[in-house]
Amino acid sequence: MTVAPRFIVDDSAKDPDADIWFAEPAGFTPIPLDLLIAPPESSAARELRTAFAPFLDAAPGEVARQRFVAQVAEGQQLLAALREIGTVHCSIGLHCDDIETAGSGGRGQPLSSFLTLSWRHTTVSSRAATAARAVASADGHMYVEYLELPCGPATFSQTVRTPSASSGLPQVPLLQIHAHLPHPDCKRMVVLTLSTTAVARRDQYRAILKQIAETVSFDNPLEADTRAAR
Repeated sequence: MTVAPRFIVDDSAKDPDADIWFAEPAGFTPIPLDLLIAPPESSAARELRTAFAPFLDAAPGEVARQRFVAQVAEGQQLLAALREIGTVHCSIGLHCDDIETAGSGGRGQPLSSFLTLSWRHTTVSSRAATAARAVASADGHMYVEYLELPCGPATFSQTVRTPSASSGLPQVPLLQIHAHLPHPDCKRMVVLTLSTTAVARRDQYRAILKQIAETVSFDNPLEADTRAAR
């Protein structure tokens, strides 16, 4: 017997100004962008300070509290930078590796990832041409693949980069898998990017991103459900 997949509908799906809909598989937790980078004197910022208060109160000392505040501020700077380049959604992924490795005692190790959804303005062109051009001009992109998804043409690619020594970031290779989905208005494109340091699991993460991309819709799928219920 085939069991239909179950989805939890987020409140954002009912936003009258929404222009894209998609679903995330289990293991992904959305990051509240608007709350985390709200203006300092806004009600959202006050909500955030209230939410963080228990963590600060539970800190073992002033040094730990200051370290926590600094880490939050660093994360806010990163999210603000992503927002500036068109990112409208972020999620943190956490999964258990189901491939046993030496020394794991038969238990999978935790794997983490970071998913972003960003808008890019494009020159007016056919959607197929835009999808192809997105990877043709991209430096260092490998394993390029063109697919026809329910929402239209899309291209997939991946890169592996290591932060420079001067960046201050850990010198660990970062796998980034990209999906480029042109909008029907032929003036913009959605870019889904799944990033992880688990480079050896590139095939599994590529499958996850394809699964997400296949759910993307530029037409409100809830409207069809509402009409069918009448």
